[in-house]
Amino acid sequence: MMDRRDFLRAAGSAGLAGALPAVAAEPPPETTRIRLAQVGGVCFAPIFVAEQLMRAEGFSDVQYVRSGGGSATTPMLAKGEVDITVRYVASNVLDVDAGLPIVMLAGIHPGCFELIGGRKVQTVRDLKDKTVAIASEGSTQHVFLAAVASQIGLKPKNDIKWIEVSLKDQLQQLGDERVDAVMTFPPVAQEARAKGIGRVIVNSVVDKPWSQYFCCSIVANRDFVRRHPVAAKRATRALLKATDLCATSPETTARYLVDRKFAESYDYTLQAIREIPYRSWRDFSAEDSVRFWALRLHETGFVKSSPNKIITDGTDWRFLSDLKRELKT
Repeated sequence: MMDRRDFLRAAGSAGLAGALPAVAAEPPPETTRIRLAQVGGVCFAPIFVAEQLMRAEGFSDVQYVRSGGGSATTPMLAKGEVDITVRYVASNVLDVDAGLPIVMLAGIHPGCFELIGGRKVQTVRDLKDKTVAIASEGSTQHVFLAAVASQIGLKPKNDIKWIEVSLKDQLQQLGDERVDAVMTFPPVAQEARAKGIGRVIVNSVVDKPWSQYFCCSIVANRDFVRRHPVAAKRATRALLKATDLCATSPETTARYLVDRKFAESYDYTLQAIREIPYRSWRDFSAEDSVRFWALRLHETGFVKSSPNKIITDGTDWRFLSDLKRELKT
């Protein structure tokens, strides 16, 4: 089992030792409590890896609030039950379009979703009149695949038969041919490949244009950022350092997630962390990614607002600009 001391030692060996103490030049955070959403999916690893880094930033009370992930996190952020977390960019765009008080602060990584097809699905076009399993309407799976399908001319609402299936049952149903395809994410995608279930049709880690834009971003309650700007910047810093740790020490990260029961299989978790391009948070444009997803969702009819309005109402890059310079090495 990896305790706090082991984790900090591993972080130091990964090159983060000098970054662990809170930055002395900054005032302390306005609040010592920080609440993050406890969501599933290895792609959200920085949320959990950030726990000790949050403490180093001056948050003595680090809380993980249970969430079903995806759309289930929306009301928690909107009500201020969660202060800051990591979510799919498109989900954030949907929330901003709905007028909810959230704000995106930085990109985390591109890629992580995979479309896995069964025997009858070899291309995205083959999804026409096929059954696709999603967790729920409006879920990240639903939104992402709708955007992918619309890119090649399908009308997602009419051409695809959507069926709600719990995440833990989707792979089994695909293997039993009760559904024709699933849009999934780590470590389920790694498990599917290991077990030879279906074939990968789209992998957003490597397939353009999806691989060129952030999939996940740091998002916070707008009022929390307004009232606690120092805390918001420090929390953002901790999450970005955690992202670096995922990139530089995948073995440490995977073991930490499994030991803390945030993930189950060490092998699938390690493989996923190695594949997700966590190093890209400095290189990709967070604003371009928001614009990209806002356009895709507008095309599919999920949002009505223009990309510029989404960016104006739902983003704040002040901290990101400073932290890119600060964490350059």
